[in-house]
Amino acid sequence: MSSLKEALEQLERDLSSKELKISPYHDLPFAIFRYDPEQEFEMRKEIKLLATRLNNKGKRVYVISLANLFFEAIKNEGGKEQIIKEEKEFGFLKAQESLNTVLSDPDYSPIPDLLERKLRELNPAKDIVFLVRAGVFAPNSYRISALLDEMKGKTLVPTVLFYPGKMQGITSLKYMGMPSKGAGGSYHVNIYNR
Repeated sequence: MSSLKEALEQLERDLSSKELKISPYHDLPFAIFRYDPEQEFEMRKEIKLLATRLNNKGKRVYVISLANLFFEAIKNEGGKEQIIKEEKEFGFLKAQESLNTVLSDPDYSPIPDLLERKLRELNPAKDIVFLVRAGVFAPNSYRISALLDEMKGKTLVPTVLFYPGKMQGITSLKYMGMPSKGAGGSYHVNIYNR
């Protein structure tokens, strides 16, 4: 638990600083805060406390739920009934594949586009975004590493993705700690709580 607290304290210091310290990239001002999936409810509490402390220091923290974006995308493309019907007819894997298309294909409602719209009105000098509820994409409806790839150059707002997963090596993460088809996502942004 102390490493989690220490990582949260380091993140708070970096987000409170005058210069952007959470990311080495100007066009990808993202960082990942990794936590064990079984810590989900504890992290929700810690995220609220961190947001309050930062707001008290003059920052404006916006918490954006990836689960809300997930359901917004599904609603935009015919609603959950469509996915349920497809799963009943063709099985879970086909429905998950369809979800991946809805969430990532530019012809539908890709998550990066929905997120970019939410970030467009924010001020990079004052605002910070916390992306939460990333577990909604389990097991394989959307690749989180794709979100960071797609967001490159689309915002200057400092953003922290709270990521439920396990470290795999130095820069690879294992989403939700689950076995994957290949290697875990490789991330080239700062990862807090390795």
